[in-house]
Amino acid sequence: MSGNWTEQSIPTQRGRVAIVTGANTGLGFETARMLAEHGATVVLAVRDVAKGKQAAARISGDVAVQALDLTSLESIRSAAAELRSTYPRIDLLINNAGVMYTPKSTTADGFELQFGTNHLGHFALTGLLLDRMLPVPGSRVVTISSAGHRIRAAIHFDDLQWENSYTRAGAYGQAKLANLMFTYELQRRLAAHGTTIAVAAHPGVSNTELARNTPALIRVPVTWLAPLISQKPEMGALPTVRAATDLAVVGGQYYGPGNRGEVRGYPKLVESSDDSHDIAVQQRLWIVSEELTGVTFPVGALR
Repeated sequence: MSGNWTEQSIPTQRGRVAIVTGANTGLGFETARMLAEHGATVVLAVRDVAKGKQAAARISGDVAVQALDLTSLESIRSAAAELRSTYPRIDLLINNAGVMYTPKSTTADGFELQFGTNHLGHFALTGLLLDRMLPVPGSRVVTISSAGHRIRAAIHFDDLQWENSYTRAGAYGQAKLANLMFTYELQRRLAAHGTTIAVAAHPGVSNTELARNTPALIRVPVTWLAPLISQKPEMGALPTVRAATDLAVVGGQYYGPGNRGEVRGYPKLVESSDDSHDIAVQQRLWIVSEELTGVTFPVGALR
């Protein structure tokens, strides 16, 4: 395909079922809107059902709302059970929801909030829904990472929940690095099945509510610079939508904005950090994530 990849590049999604987490606003809303407008049945998986219904009313197409709180394993299991009951097949799972730079706090299950929501919540949801995807040719799990996976980012196995120390940027970097490592390890496990693939994407700098917890020292100058460096949510969602729909996408790829620095621009194939490709850490993170969530996947590790 020549030229920029835009909304008009999206192939028909008719007959496909897509679940998008955090879809009542921002990037998730735009992702859901584009998929629905191209024919998909789209489920907005959101914590606030009332806001989800308001969002659904603004989208043309076949749209439903599912209660899902990624900070609670009980809610995740309940949502997965309802989705499995309603949809015998799932074509797309878009792991979009997330929190950023939150003050130190924990999920209902005692996990550090950013790691628990952004990584462990989506890890559990994916594991509970994957058997609805494996029989579906062309199905995809798309997980949203961030350029933040490069910033003060490491998987701190000695203190995953940041109980001994806490920095907002460090915890966010760990969570977004975990999103990529999860994608790469999941793709290795899926490869033998030949139907479902795992792909990652990031939105660059997009004007959404995600940055509302950014400390004032950072937020104030960023607010002044935003018109120069950020892009609208519909542009920020394009890497996700391309990862979910472009027929040329292969498992294990990572998509982001194409302009210099991957801050903004039309989506293209990009590279993640060297650390994100550490297979030993990926596999260790997977085992720990299964232990923490109690969720095991219907795809085993490669020997």
